[in-house]
Amino acid sequence: MAVQSFRDLEVWQKGIDLVEETYRLTDRYPKREIYGLVSQSNRAAVSVPSNVAEGHARDSTKEFLHHVSIALGSLAELETQLTIAVRLKYIKQQELDDALPRIDLLGRKLRNLQLALKRKLDK
Repeated sequence: MAVQSFRDLEVWQKGIDLVEETYRLTDRYPKREIYGLVSQSNRAAVSVPSNVAEGHARDSTKEFLHHVSIALGSLAELETQLTIAVRLKYIKQQELDDALPRIDLLGRKLRNLQLALKRKLDK
């Protein structure tokens, strides 16, 4: 099936799933973190599918590639913030361990998309 919309992209779909999971985790953080780690983590998670969508909607492969790069950065940010949350005992290590395979998979898929876009640019 051809990609008609960013909604057809698996990286966007998995990104949306990660946003949901992140919001559920951060909902349990202490209220004093609402403008700190909660906000940063939620923004980083939202940034992943948002940048995929925005990049896909742009007029050029180069711009799409740029937005995929931002999505990868946001994913790394989110993993770091969840690691900090474990250290601060806002979430359990097991919750991070459960999330990491999904984060890693999404990262691999974003990198594969990045490579495909780079190959397209090189043609």
